[in-house]
Amino acid sequence: MTDHSSSGPAGVASFDEADHSPLRRLQHFLHANPTAVPLIVLILSLILFGAVADNFFSAFNMSLIIQQVTIIGILGVAQTLIILSAGIDLSVAAVMVLSSVVMGKLAVMLGVPPGLAIVLGLALGTICGLINGALVTVFRLPPFIVTLGTWSIFFALNLWYSESETIRSQDIDQVAPVLKFFGERVSVFGAQLTYGSFLMLGLFALFWYVLNQTAWGRHVYAIGDDPDAARLSGVRVNRVLLSNYGLAGLLCALGGWAAIGRVGSVSPQSFYEGNLDAITAVVIGGTSLFGGRGSILGTLVGTLIVGVFRSGLKLGGVDVLWQRFAVGLLIIIAVAIDRWIRKVAA
Repeated sequence: MTDHSSSGPAGVASFDEADHSPLRRLQHFLHANPTAVPLIVLILSLILFGAVADNFFSAFNMSLIIQQVTIIGILGVAQTLIILSAGIDLSVAAVMVLSSVVMGKLAVMLGVPPGLAIVLGLALGTICGLINGALVTVFRLPPFIVTLGTWSIFFALNLWYSESETIRSQDIDQVAPVLKFFGERVSVFGAQLTYGSFLMLGLFALFWYVLNQTAWGRHVYAIGDDPDAARLSGVRVNRVLLSNYGLAGLLCALGGWAAIGRVGSVSPQSFYEGNLDAITAVVIGGTSLFGGRGSILGTLVGTLIVGVFRSGLKLGGVDVLWQRFAVGLLIIIAVAIDRWIRKVAA
């Protein structure tokens, strides 16, 4: 005799109960609020390091953390735009450094008016981004392979154009001090912040609005979630992707200008690990590497988490090797959580 009890109302009730378990509800909540996990991690990190590290909450250390993550944050904004569209850009640091080298060499070594040199550097960054976008959209090449290739190309051009020489701070001060504008400090409630930090925060605010309140931003999310469905709904996928990569290139060039102020010189070999740092901030911030889900504010939180971890571990006397270990572990945990959360949509 066959037992049909599991297929009757009791079976349905048990399925509903399982589907609405506390763990399942948490999964749905995190899927709808991708910034929740990184925000919890940031709060717990602040509590932990505040308890174990002396002077962690001092105005000096808090301002230092924000200054140290300025460039990572700006690159993180650019990387978020690309990852939300289900791509990835491994060339962001190379574009940034190449743009800064062009600005510095034109203004300091070749006598080009500093304002024009900055504009040309920003234009170059935009062109580099458009090259990436064209290879992805027109030739339909995988973003990972495309940007891995252009990362090598842009860095090679950077070393060739700069002749591997650093432009010193004294030379910049004499000819084009505006290049160091974003490194100037201002006191805010006893903390010393740079204009570069305000630039980073302003970019996060601007692109929160763009991604959440404009049609272009909604199209970026739609393309990342399902490009075919977006195309069928009338979204010009290639045009949006091309503009997305071009905008990311412009942001990288802005980061290059800010980087000159951050380090006080123009070095063709600076911020070599900017790619990994930016991706780390985006992933820890809850943006899915599969595209279509995430928040620009999550990247800001992820950026701060990286800064808080490095500062807290340093103040705690932890070796740099183990600082990298901790950040790498965070990345793996963040990706694992993202995979678990995405099962809601499966």
